[in-house]
Amino acid sequence: MLDIVAFTVAGLVLYFVSDWILNQIEIRRGARFENRSLVFFAIIMVLALGLFELIKQF
Repeated sequence: MLDIVAFTVAGLVLYFVSDWILNQIEIRRGARFENRSLVFFAIIMVLALGLFELIKQF
């Protein structure tokens, strides 16, 4: 049960952190990406793989 809660909270945190990172990249770039969803997917995938590996170790 605790695993489900941990992964759900992690998913929510990943979503908001990835969105913030993408916004920061776009602000520095000065324009939005054409394929914004693909860039978002790449960011959240990298973060998710790292974070879920950490969760499994605990």
